[in-house]
Amino acid sequence: MKKYIIYIGILGVGLLLGWLLFGGTQTEEAVHNHNEIAEVNQMWTCSMHPQIMQSESGDCPICGMDLIPVEVSGEGLSMNQFKLTETAMALADVQTSIVGGNKVEDNGIRLSGKIVENEESNTVQVSYFSGRIERLNVNFTGEEVRKGQLLATIYSPELFAAQQELITASSLKESQPALYKAVRNKLKLWKLSENQINQIESSGKVRENFPVYATVSGTVTEKLVEEGESIKQGQPLLKIANLNTVWANFDVYENQIDLFKKGQDISITTNANLNEKFKAKVSFIDPVLDTRTRTVKLRTVLNNKNDVFKPGMFVEGKIKGVSSKKEQALSIPSSAVLWTGERSVVYIKANPNEPVFEMREIILGNPIGENYEVVDGLKDGDEIVTNGAFTVDAAAQLQGKKSMMNKSGGRTITGHEGHLGMEEANLNMNEDHSNMNERIKVSVDFQNQLKAVFNNYVNLKDALVKEDSKKGVDYAKNMLNNLSQVDMKLLTDSNAHNHWMKLEKELKSSTNSISNTSDLGSQRNHFKHLSSHLSSVIQLFGINKKVYSLYCPMANNNRGAYWLSTEKKVLNPYFGGAMLTCGEVKQTIE
Repeated sequence: MKKYIIYIGILGVGLLLGWLLFGGTQTEEAVHNHNEIAEVNQMWTCSMHPQIMQSESGDCPICGMDLIPVEVSGEGLSMNQFKLTETAMALADVQTSIVGGNKVEDNGIRLSGKIVENEESNTVQVSYFSGRIERLNVNFTGEEVRKGQLLATIYSPELFAAQQELITASSLKESQPALYKAVRNKLKLWKLSENQINQIESSGKVRENFPVYATVSGTVTEKLVEEGESIKQGQPLLKIANLNTVWANFDVYENQIDLFKKGQDISITTNANLNEKFKAKVSFIDPVLDTRTRTVKLRTVLNNKNDVFKPGMFVEGKIKGVSSKKEQALSIPSSAVLWTGERSVVYIKANPNEPVFEMREIILGNPIGENYEVVDGLKDGDEIVTNGAFTVDAAAQLQGKKSMMNKSGGRTITGHEGHLGMEEANLNMNEDHSNMNERIKVSVDFQNQLKAVFNNYVNLKDALVKEDSKKGVDYAKNMLNNLSQVDMKLLTDSNAHNHWMKLEKELKSSTNSISNTSDLGSQRNHFKHLSSHLSSVIQLFGINKKVYSLYCPMANNNRGAYWLSTEKKVLNPYFGGAMLTCGEVKQTIE
């Protein structure tokens, strides 16, 4: 027993000596190898010119600054994937939807649809007499109005004359009662109340301006006139929708019509309330097939007193108890598709639990209403961006990933710029754009209308340079006016039409934000987004004018921001007199 204990002790001492002699060497060798690999893979870039990417340290070939090491992402993303912050997604209103046709599942069928106004509750507020709008009390679409609320004040020459007739006829009502009654009825037909008529008669005074009151309560969905405009009798003034109830319209394909009937229970979900299901019943199935899309509309009425559903919102409906072997090709909303030249691309959410995205090229088939059939590139169950695709594409471009304008990616942003959220990505203005853009051919008339918008932008930029926020508001309002006059009918190409619709929405949003604040800091914050979207417009459509894209690395809290100018001279709109010449020309848009 004593002999075995001695053997075990000798073995233990031997193992300890072996580890001391050789283990440390192996560890040092592993560390050395790891460092060698890291050094081999290390890339270097310039903080001022992040498009520069070299495998060795040295000086920037553009500005001569020392190159800095590129920070390697530790998030485990593939080459063309990129991550956005939750805050960025919320600010840009990025929405995603699960791809699918009208998919038949084991326990039911799934439908894709859209929220629209309840046409039964829509009202057109008209003028019951001709005249001129002296004052319009409704300032914008989306405004809530109540029944009996004053909408406008109108001067009407014919109503002025009719009041004089009433005053004259009132003195003859005993001798000529028929004439008196006819005059009163004439005013009633113009929707004057008994009280108003009696007040005119008793006072013996003619009112120059007459009020127009709302006949219903609801939300103004369209403003059809402006203050000072002349109007005719019966001319529409406003469109008012009562959104206490809305419709959810679903497209049902021709080969699945027999699966549905009125009264079926349908469970509805939205992107805004993924965890909540809304119960409803099928209230209407269109008896007429749309021969263009080979679909019929299935409708349900939804209670919206809590303002959960917004017209234009995408929804998904599921009807249980339906069994069929019929399947339909995948379809996606047209808002998800970005077109450039011959390519159609979408952004998919690569990780269902995190905001990680990746561009994917797809092949489209026939249009189906406001959707497109997908021939190749997506599969059922993929999650794609259906709202905010342009902004997601911009973030991809700035992070050097594959994007609409850049098939292969290649621009790598490093340091703090590489970790920007999308809300600070300055969208798709970067110095490589000139090599990536594919201009869409449009008419000279359309380009001239865009040029008028750009001229307003230049005035706005100059106001920010001079730190004159009041003039900034005025120029922003002028720009909104010129934006509203851009005629989409001049765009005959569907690709151009779709691009403009999406960019116009972004331009109006940023410009409207500037026009609604006199705070210089807020104006400059919105200006960077406006600059980004306008850059996309000019690069896509052109304005028959040379434009320079300038960049200041210290703007936007040292994250950098771009602006546009007609001259190379640097006059910084983000700092004004504080750092007037901070910046450089990054791109010339011919």
